[in-house]
Amino acid sequence: MKSNRTHPQQRLFDDRSLGSPDKDCCGECCRPCCRCCSRRAVCLSSIILTVGTVLAVVGVILTLVFGIPKSPPVNRVCRTADNATGFMCDDRVTCIPPSDLCNGVVTCPKGADEDTHLCSDLPNNLPGGLVFRCGNPQFWVFTDKKCNNFNDCGDCSDEIGPYAGCAPCGVYWWPCIPVDFQYCSCIPRCLCRDGRQHCYDWSDEYTCPKSLTC
Repeated sequence: MKSNRTHPQQRLFDDRSLGSPDKDCCGECCRPCCRCCSRRAVCLSSIILTVGTVLAVVGVILTLVFGIPKSPPVNRVCRTADNATGFMCDDRVTCIPPSDLCNGVVTCPKGADEDTHLCSDLPNNLPGGLVFRCGNPQFWVFTDKKCNNFNDCGDCSDEIGPYAGCAPCGVYWWPCIPVDFQYCSCIPRCLCRDGRQHCYDWSDEYTCPKSLTC
């Protein structure tokens, strides 16, 4: 004899029964996602993910338009032991002459003077206070090569003229118009009375006293 006892049908464990009543989610959840989610938590996560994606896209667009903010530049200009303008190393203690930069020899304790970026586009990547532009703007010298009595620019603009602003010849130099191209307005006094003409007026042989030895 068959039993008349009825057994409740087992509900299918589908996505519509996970932690929610048997009703459409559109009533309490957001309408744009009611077709793709059945739980309020899933719907909320979808909203957060969408908002996050939008903000990320906006951030990328703003970065491309306005550029990535750059960190403030490090002040590299300092005073050397002889009170001349120099380059400050990373240790913030060592100050080296500008001409020691990018010469293939590491001078700073951490090698900042031979930094790849710094030396990749000379003199544009150098601090302005370390560079002197010659009379021909295509040429330049380090500031410690200015006013050293040598023709480093090739046109003596680093030794003569208002832009150079050099002091008169020192005690170890003789003022004249040099014959040698390497000098501009002075010659080393050790060249005086050596039997060779170094000044156009021969003052190095007849006027300048020989008091030093080269």
